[in-house]
Amino acid sequence: MTDFSGLYYYRAKKNPAPPIHVKADVCIYGGSSAGVAAAVQAARMGMKTALVEFGRHLGGLTSGGLGRTDFGNKAVIGGISREFYREIGRHYGSSEPDGSGWMFEPSAAERIYLDWVERYDIPVYFEQRLDRAELRDGRIVRIVMEDGSTFEAGMFIDATYEGDLMARAGVSYTVGREANSIYRETLNGIHFGSPNHNFKAWVDPYVVPGKPDSGLIAGVQDLEPGRQGDGDSCVQAYNFRICLTNVASNRIPFPEPPGYDPDRFELLLRYINAGVWDAMRLHVMMQRGKTDLNNFGGVSTDHIGGNYAWPDAGYSEREHLFQDHVNYNLGMLYFLANDERVPAWIRGEVRQWGLPADEFPGSANWPHQLYVREARRMVSDFVMTEHHCRHLAVAEDSVGLAAYGMDSHNCRRIVIDGRCINEGNVEISPPGPYPISYRSIIPKGEQCQNLLVPVCLSSSHIAYGSIRMEPVFMVLGQSAATAAGVALARSRAVQEVDYTMLREHLLSDGQILEWKD
Repeated sequence: MTDFSGLYYYRAKKNPAPPIHVKADVCIYGGSSAGVAAAVQAARMGMKTALVEFGRHLGGLTSGGLGRTDFGNKAVIGGISREFYREIGRHYGSSEPDGSGWMFEPSAAERIYLDWVERYDIPVYFEQRLDRAELRDGRIVRIVMEDGSTFEAGMFIDATYEGDLMARAGVSYTVGREANSIYRETLNGIHFGSPNHNFKAWVDPYVVPGKPDSGLIAGVQDLEPGRQGDGDSCVQAYNFRICLTNVASNRIPFPEPPGYDPDRFELLLRYINAGVWDAMRLHVMMQRGKTDLNNFGGVSTDHIGGNYAWPDAGYSEREHLFQDHVNYNLGMLYFLANDERVPAWIRGEVRQWGLPADEFPGSANWPHQLYVREARRMVSDFVMTEHHCRHLAVAEDSVGLAAYGMDSHNCRRIVIDGRCINEGNVEISPPGPYPISYRSIIPKGEQCQNLLVPVCLSSSHIAYGSIRMEPVFMVLGQSAATAAGVALARSRAVQEVDYTMLREHLLSDGQILEWKD
């Protein structure tokens, strides 16, 4: 029997240790890749740093299964972010001119992050669940954890994927898709028409095929289509980036997840029976016989519609949603490998794969990090939009570059004319790299003067789809820490940082702030 006891997002502490009280120059809430980069930069600048992490691991998605790096243009990745990929290259041996490596095992990534915090003597406080932020005169004075622990600092950085500190500090944010009309965009809001990750064959959505009165099968939503370009509160789908292996000596057969229900996969079965088998197509071989499995096609690992509550949910509700995503993703693999209704040749193909015995040993060999592609997004005085991605507008106060396509996974799976349709997928490349504004990672001055937000930055849904890549988060994490140091040294609010001075610091630390073809 597989031990799933260590596979969770949140559990209330039993017999917690006495609260701790920490004072620092800068407190970073969130041990994501951005959080680690921020902590390293703060330590290099001589700041007393506290890295406070909700869970039990460092690195977020980078150490949580996303081993096949999404980068758009490798040449725009500088600073600590580039240092990380060079460390990866040294670990495996790289043939690239500067020694960088872009594919890696999750354990290798986490080992680098742990080595960094040890090298720079950065204290890390694991399993610290934020309860509230206490502000005075527009500044965060301290953050208070569920167990009563407190962290005081002159500057705070929210490096979570959800923007939990930002929200508790009273900073304005949004969730979902803006209407195109809000920022005069063309790719935001409800979006039909993408041929990718949609159904390539007619699939009946009803429990009794052809009979709407029988109800909808699992995975299909009873929602009105809406109009192209209208806004809504739907969030692009989450999944796990699943590390698989086909090396027999290291392969664990897919275990049956708790609460497994094969009826959840009726839609996938119907799609297979319609002649399409592509649910596991997007996994590329990496080192040591491992892969990074991502979503592909009409029905795959994306749990469409299963995440809407996540951004604003409390921790207990998120735990329920986390387990639901585990059940869906692991359940899909178990179903494909074992259900006799699945064609034998597909079962045989899936059984060639399994979970690697040497990855994620504390969480049933399953990733500990849910792929929270998008949650809250800050609304500040400056919003990154499609215009910046398309080079129709340029941010003059660059703190890093983005280069990936404007990418949104599907947000809904609905019924139109008696068939299943996925809606929300967008994949449009920008004409080239573009700068990200410093003003997009700081709140409005009247809301908070000592907080920086490098992950849930101020951006429209469609622009965020281009920015939200792990190398960029590390770039922005470093830039946020640099700005925090500049602000502290001059007793300024983050909104009062002199950009010319900040730019000089960033460039001297290897950041790439502009791009010329």
